[in-house]
Amino acid sequence: MSRPPHLCTCGQIVPHGARCPCQIKRTRARNKRHDANRPRAAQRGYGHAWRKARAAFLATHDRCAWPGCFAQATIVDHVIPHRGDMGLFWDRGNWQPLCKHHHDMHKQRQERRT
Repeated sequence: MSRPPHLCTCGQIVPHGARCPCQIKRTRARNKRHDANRPRAAQRGYGHAWRKARAAFLATHDRCAWPGCFAQATIVDHVIPHRGDMGLFWDRGNWQPLCKHHHDMHKQRQERRT
């Protein structure tokens, strides 16, 4: 059984599970404002030294650390979010290999809750 459409705040009827074009536009505008104030990746520590350390780490830790996942790891994730703390950023004991799926979906959702 399919669920009924809903009424957006702009007055459009939107199918269940879909987003209204006005919602997409608002999200893009909010993300653009956020990104305008955010330092570049290199300024946050993700420069040449990080890329080199990341490649070395993934060479020895090539599988996703997420329980039950054995996919190829492509991302070095910080177990405890460093939030600009360079000591925690470079602490290899705080690194874990993750596949893109688990990093982008599950890990990010966990971090938003804290």
